[in-house]
Amino acid sequence: MIYKYIYGESIETGAVVEATRECKQEVSVMQFVRTEEGIRLSCCMEPDDVVYGLGEQVRGMNKRGFTYISDATDDPIHTECKHSLYGGHNFLILNRAQTEKVVENRPSFGLFVDTPGRVVFDVGETKYDQLTITTDGDCVVYVILGDSLKEIAKQFRQLIGPSYIAPKWAFGYQQSRWGYACEQDIREVADNYQRCGIPLDAIYLDIDYMENYKDFTVDSGRFPDFQRLVHDMKEQGIHLVPIIDAGVKIEKGYSVYEEGVQGNYFCKEEDGKDFVGAVWPGKVHFPDVLNSKAREWFGSKYEWLMEQGIDGFWNDMNEPAIFYSENHLKTVLEEILSMKDENMDLHAFFHMRDQVVGLSNHPKDYQSFYHDMDGRKVRHDKVHNLYGCYMTRAAAEAFDKIAPDRRILLFSRSSYIGMHRYGGIWTGDNSAWWGHLLLSIQQMPALNLCGILYTGSDIGGFGCDTTEDLMMRWMEFAIFTPLMRNHAAAGTRLQELYQFEDIESFRNIVRIRYGLLPYLYSEYMKAAFQGEMYFRPLSFDYPQDSHAFQVEDQLMVGESIMIAPVYTQNARGRYVYLPEEMLMVRMKSLEEKSCRIMEKGHHYLEIALNEVVFFVRKNHMLPLAILNDSVKSTADVETSQYEWIGYADEVAEYVFYQDDGISKDYPPSREWKKVMLTKERLEENINDGAGKL
Repeated sequence: MIYKYIYGESIETGAVVEATRECKQEVSVMQFVRTEEGIRLSCCMEPDDVVYGLGEQVRGMNKRGFTYISDATDDPIHTECKHSLYGGHNFLILNRAQTEKVVENRPSFGLFVDTPGRVVFDVGETKYDQLTITTDGDCVVYVILGDSLKEIAKQFRQLIGPSYIAPKWAFGYQQSRWGYACEQDIREVADNYQRCGIPLDAIYLDIDYMENYKDFTVDSGRFPDFQRLVHDMKEQGIHLVPIIDAGVKIEKGYSVYEEGVQGNYFCKEEDGKDFVGAVWPGKVHFPDVLNSKAREWFGSKYEWLMEQGIDGFWNDMNEPAIFYSENHLKTVLEEILSMKDENMDLHAFFHMRDQVVGLSNHPKDYQSFYHDMDGRKVRHDKVHNLYGCYMTRAAAEAFDKIAPDRRILLFSRSSYIGMHRYGGIWTGDNSAWWGHLLLSIQQMPALNLCGILYTGSDIGGFGCDTTEDLMMRWMEFAIFTPLMRNHAAAGTRLQELYQFEDIESFRNIVRIRYGLLPYLYSEYMKAAFQGEMYFRPLSFDYPQDSHAFQVEDQLMVGESIMIAPVYTQNARGRYVYLPEEMLMVRMKSLEEKSCRIMEKGHHYLEIALNEVVFFVRKNHMLPLAILNDSVKSTADVETSQYEWIGYADEVAEYVFYQDDGISKDYPPSREWKKVMLTKERLEENINDGAGKL
């Protein structure tokens, strides 16, 4: 059951697609108070209550004990003290603990605060027994009641619409780096992966490929025949995926800039002049993607790259990030120059430093430009969380016109609830820290709750120098994430898989990913079609198991698998909790694997550095693709014969999905296939590894 409450005259975000009537009854699960700034919602929490959700945020799966701020922020240092990351994901589920204190008028519920401005979620930090949510303006609140966590999540997914579906090749392994500066760099990466026999489906082009960091351009000096390069890579099964940034360089003769000025497509200052900020190319204008005409214009610009053969994009810097604004920079320089001849003491020095550090993404900059939302003038900070979402919407809507029958890879750094219909996200500028491997594990189900299924983190870490053991453990988790991309910053250690000593183990891990593709793709499509979660905390599947609510480092993946990644340095294994009897699967390669039935409870398992371990639920199974040594990409994965791994009392069944991976003609009934295997047949598979069907 979904209850809709309208508080004031909120700005339409486009997050909700299912018509829901306003409820005039009092909010039964939350107290409502109007403040001078906006709305405050609050309720009491019992000690064992658990709060899930809020999408892309720091800390654990259970959000108790901290304050999270929905305010899309360009911040590459994701430490536990940070309150905001790149997205605005204002949905949570409060699960009421099943104790004697819980009465019928205190049900578990989902809560979506639909407003494009800043929202503060104090999830028991000020008072551990108090959930308090405050907004900076009017909003619409949706309260969702259901009999289970899964039911609440599914109702919310139905409310916000179906999830984006990427092309099948985008589920393959992908390599990126800020620093692939020319055609030769790209060809060398492709050649080295193929020389080592490591499958690869995509290579990314960061800002280096552009002409002076200008959107929708290619530097002809460093990429003299770009179309030929794109073609040659596709001949090797590799797709090139260029970055698109939010800022459009101010430069006479640059057609995108001149068209934007002529068409009046850029964000404005209060007096009507085009707002001037700065990002990679220096001074830029920002397309007013909240305006339908400007959005259509900006989306149309992707067509030129698609004409070169490009079929995938990643949108970046779209919070939007602002290195400085023209007006604020002038103020800061004047302030610093006024201190030129001073004997700066402690306070004066730190004041000067803070002036410089505070140039980037300054709150006053976001209060100094405006959008034309189809006739409604709105100051940017009031709709800040929508910008990245609508930039990605611009691209997706253009793709529907340019290539209406074909799936295009598209994901973004910044997002809001509702963007999941247009593309996925990656989790931004993480670091090569063991703690960020754990953070990635914990972010996945929270993002799925918000409808974002196509997601993953930069494997090995974007910032700082990774290590071989961290990369290997991260890869062993990332083989289960839909987006499996190795990405690193300029100036960091080279971390392509062939740069490490144990290339053979990395090759085996990637091949395990390609072997799992029939299962991973099927489960992704089920989640997308049926409005469910691909990644789930254990408690979603085992709600009567009180310990499942305490597990913060294991995930359910699709209907059959539970994973428990190793995420600590020098660990030779880890403790695992099994909420029921399960089949443990150990794999050092697709060929070298073993299975063992393990009883419910707590176990310490030794897990070698080059070993993938996962668990299959009783009466479930999964298909493995049978790969030969020549597999270079997803296009080479055989789809007519599988090996089956499973465990059953009598019979296990699995419904899996296949399609051409490119067209949007889904889901035809012929693509769904049910396989049933007996206990005896599955035991044969466990014993001899055959089981080919």
